[in-house]
Amino acid sequence: MNNDNNIDFKDLWKKQTVSQPDMKDLLERVGKFKKAALKSLWFANILLFATSVFIIFIWIYYQPQFISTKIGIVVTLLAMVIYLVIYNRLLKNYNHIDAEQSNHDYLQKLIEIKKKQQFLQTKMMSFYFIALTLGICLYMYEYASRMSLLGASLTYGITLLWILFNWFYIRPKQIKKQQSKLNSLIEKFEEVNNQLES
Repeated sequence: MNNDNNIDFKDLWKKQTVSQPDMKDLLERVGKFKKAALKSLWFANILLFATSVFIIFIWIYYQPQFISTKIGIVVTLLAMVIYLVIYNRLLKNYNHIDAEQSNHDYLQKLIEIKKKQQFLQTKMMSFYFIALTLGICLYMYEYASRMSLLGASLTYGITLLWILFNWFYIRPKQIKKQQSKLNSLIEKFEEVNNQLES
């Protein structure tokens, strides 16, 4: 490994003089990114845990009769648990971002986070939405079967529209926002690396 890769930010900040990014600002941006990412992760954990508890409460309290309702609840819970297990693997990556690291280590950690985020935002999110939609539709069947055709159609229609709105509007906006922040940081660290190598 090139010794340049082991130069830390403090040394770089002191020694580098030509058109380097403001290292203090860059470190602050990394700190804010880490804080926001951890906040988002904990929020997802709390929200999905609370939702799971609520779903289990509904199952116990209302005692659904149809097997489809029970399968729907299990599928919905599994979707949330599997998504959270994969999402929580990012916690280790965020915690390993350290202010004392070299710029090369920072860059490698951010690239690793980007790869894991991309997997989460594509394959895992697709699995989550498909499983969640299936689970909700199965769960709703028992109650929709007691409604009029119009009532059942409206119930399913509104639910599916809300899921589609999340999938096609909210999800892409969140992904774009996350990727933009991460890509900006990676570009800055690549710029620093290029300066060190020149």
